[in-house]
Amino acid sequence: MAHSSGPNARPIPLDLIEKLPKTDLHVHLDGSLRLSTILELAERQRIELPARDTDALREAMHLGQNCGSLVEYLKAFDVTLRVMQTEESLRRIAYELAEDAARENVRYMEVRYAPMLHTRRGLKLTTVVESVLGGLREAQDKLGIESNIIICGIRNVSPEHSLEMAELAVAYKSRGVVGFDLAGAEYDHPAKHHKAAFQLVRDNNINVTIHAGEAYGPESIAQAIHVCGAHRIGHGCRLRENGDLLHYVNDHRIPLECCPSSNVQTGAIRDLASHPLKLYINLGLRVTVNTDNRLVTDTTVSRELWLCHTQMGLTLEDIKQIILSGFKSAFLPFHVKQQYLRKVSEELAAFSSGAEARSPAVGIAVTA
Repeated sequence: MAHSSGPNARPIPLDLIEKLPKTDLHVHLDGSLRLSTILELAERQRIELPARDTDALREAMHLGQNCGSLVEYLKAFDVTLRVMQTEESLRRIAYELAEDAARENVRYMEVRYAPMLHTRRGLKLTTVVESVLGGLREAQDKLGIESNIIICGIRNVSPEHSLEMAELAVAYKSRGVVGFDLAGAEYDHPAKHHKAAFQLVRDNNINVTIHAGEAYGPESIAQAIHVCGAHRIGHGCRLRENGDLLHYVNDHRIPLECCPSSNVQTGAIRDLASHPLKLYINLGLRVTVNTDNRLVTDTTVSRELWLCHTQMGLTLEDIKQIILSGFKSAFLPFHVKQQYLRKVSEELAAFSSGAEARSPAVGIAVTA
């Protein structure tokens, strides 16, 4: 099924996609640790884990495996959160995430997490935010990758806690926090219950993205947009079930944060070949491709794009368009996005079908 531009063209190699400039707009901090870091932090902090070596822990957390449901998928976070309760661990994990992203030429990243989940040992919410910001800023200084934070409320926790997270987002607006999200178990936990939190962030002109249409139908997407004011939709797999809403999303250029492998893992999609992403692209929707969770899904942005190519038949031109959509959809000031788009467009133009291996852009530096 894989192809580049012509019927006889060879598949684009993964290492080429790794060289392309990219974004990751939907990546959870607590789902994107290094396995070795979890083991090291647990040993240092004397924390009990379900296993004590890399292979056994990978199996116990079902990393990269199909879990059958979002609720089962989220159980891996019970493990990661155990080692994310100190300033040092949060700063280190944030830095390493940015380092891993920079290694595959991600230029801009929006890292999301719920600070309230990192206060078990008494950390202040402000300390949680500043620790993560510290790690991301250190990576930016050393590696050139720009990262910002999206603060999450949790659907299956109380609306009062979401409001507290919204207040935190307001306090750190223009200080590293660029958006507010609602994550967690979608089924039976409607976004409208958290309306007060969304009203607060919208009153403060803060960007909104909401997980919707993953474990529940298009009604969840409609509610995210019309009741809660979402500017982007996380996942949106089930948008194809409502043509009228689909065209509304398209007409209003509401970006979709697609995470293909994760969608298969959680049972939102049967397999990659049946993912609606290709339909969305063909219809002209603004589609971005992201990791969701680098560790739990066992993936990278490059791998997700490569799977879109090899499993869904997307061409190099499709992939370039997705990459540009990532920069267009970033929660950044308009003029900053323009600068990114000008530079990235020039770099992508150097990668022409059939000339990938000879492209002068193959040596793009992370710090460019």
